[in-house]
Amino acid sequence: MPLLVDTGVLYALADADDDWHQPVREYLTRAPDVLLVPVTVLPEVTYLLHKRLGSGAERAFVESLASGELTVEPLKPRDFTRCGELLAEYGAIGFVDASVVAIAERLGLKTLATTDRRHFSRIRPKHVESFELVP
Repeated sequence: MPLLVDTGVLYALADADDDWHQPVREYLTRAPDVLLVPVTVLPEVTYLLHKRLGSGAERAFVESLASGELTVEPLKPRDFTRCGELLAEYGAIGFVDASVVAIAERLGLKTLATTDRRHFSRIRPKHVESFELVP
């Protein structure tokens, strides 16, 4: 089963000075082969990489996408509907987090690789009681 990854995990993987860098690296060495990235996460990751680590880090991330190291999951029409529901129910989350939840629900994924415990620990997905947040 693929592992759904959020912005913070991908950023931490690239930034050796990030507090989450080592836990993320260690977890991903044992994780499934397929890392699934919601398409909505891509602009956040590239923005953070460019702003904090420079254009080289952003380019390396884009090259990893091009080489197939990560699998990008698009949004389906029903995901947008679910995002709207989630945004109405959880005022503290934004569209990107809502889209991660919508994709997880659609694919029946209960594990979410994220550094955002504050938001994702509060969300109650439709298909499971709560997400298993890793690392």
